[in-house]
Amino acid sequence: MSGLRITRGHLVDLAVAVVVGVIVVLAAVADGRAGPVDCALIAVGSLALAAHRTAPRVVLALTTASLLAAVVHAGPASSLAVPVVGAVHTASRTGHRGTAAAAAAVFLGGYVAAGSAGSDVTREALLLTGWFLCAVVTGLADRNWQAYLRQTEQRALEAERTREEAALRRAGEERLRIARELHDSLTHSISIVKLQAGVAAHLARKRGEEVPPALLAIQEASGEAMRELRATLEVLRTDEPTGTPALLVERARAAGLAVELTVTGEERPLAATVDRAMYRIVQEALTNAARHAGPAKVTVHLLYGEGELTIRVEDDGTADPAVPPTPGIGLTGMRERVTALGGTLDAAPRAEGGFAVRARLPLGETA
Repeated sequence: MSGLRITRGHLVDLAVAVVVGVIVVLAAVADGRAGPVDCALIAVGSLALAAHRTAPRVVLALTTASLLAAVVHAGPASSLAVPVVGAVHTASRTGHRGTAAAAAAVFLGGYVAAGSAGSDVTREALLLTGWFLCAVVTGLADRNWQAYLRQTEQRALEAERTREEAALRRAGEERLRIARELHDSLTHSISIVKLQAGVAAHLARKRGEEVPPALLAIQEASGEAMRELRATLEVLRTDEPTGTPALLVERARAAGLAVELTVTGEERPLAATVDRAMYRIVQEALTNAARHAGPAKVTVHLLYGEGELTIRVEDDGTADPAVPPTPGIGLTGMRERVTALGGTLDAAPRAEGGFAVRARLPLGETA
C-alpha cells in the first residue's frame, strides 16, 4: 500500500459511483430487458466514474464503451446514458471538451442505431443530446469557475505580499529619514561641543594651567555621545545584524566587561528573522549589563534545542530582586522582537542577585 493514498475525495467519488450504478441497474431491471451481462456492463461503466479525478479520459472511454454495449445488447433506454453523461461532464471539466463531445456523439449514434426507427428512440435521442450538451457546458463552466477562484486567490496572495513589501519599504524610508534628521540636528552640534572642549583643554595645558574637571567631563561625554549616536544611526539605516554573538562578546571584553560565552546543542544556520533577533537580544543585554550591572561578571548562554533557541544573558551585578526594573526602550524592543516570532522573554533581577534575560525563540525554517 506504499504507493496508494486514499483521500476523502476518493471515498466520496466511489460512493457516488456506487449510487449511480445501483440506480441505473435497478432502472434497467425494472424495465425488464436487462440480463446479468447488461448489469455487469452497467456496473463496470458506473464504478469507473470513481477514478475520474486521476484518469478522466480513460474513465470516459470505459464508461462510454460499457454503457454503449449495454444499449446494443439490451436495447435503448435513457437511464443507461446517466453514467456516460457524468463521464462527459468530468472530462469537459478537466479540459478534454473535444474528447467529451466525441464520446457523446459516438454514444448517441450507437443509441439511435440500436433502436428502431420509431419516434420514441428519436425523441429520446434528442433528449439525450440536450443532456450531453448540458454536461459539456457545465463542465466548461465549472472549469472556468475553478480557474477564476485560483486566479482570485493568487491575486489576493500577491496583494498581501505587495502590502508587506510596501510596509517594509515605508519603514525603511522612515528609518532613513529619522537617521538623516538625527545626523543633521545632533551630530553637528555635538561635534562643535567636543571640538570646543578639546580646544579649551589644549589651551589650558599650553598655558600650564590645570584643566578643569568639568571640561574634561564635557569632552569625554561628548565623545561618548558621538559614538552612541553613530551606533544609533547605523541601527536606523539597517535592521540587519552586523556580526555574531561571539563578536559582541569580544567587543564587550575589549570594553572591560567580564563576559563568558557558552553554546550547547547542535549549532546550525538560523532563519534571518531568528538570527537577527538573537543578535539584538544579546547586544541589548550586554549593553544593559555594561551600563547598570557595575563591575560584574556576565555569562551568555545559547542553547540550540530541537525546535527552539534559548538565549540566557545573566550577570551578578547590583540588581535587587525586590525592585523590579522599569522597562525602557531596550527591553521593550527585545520583547517586541520575541513576541513577533512567537517566542517568550523573561527579563528580571535574579533571586541570588544580578539581572537575567531569558528568551526562547522558535527556530522555524532555516535561512
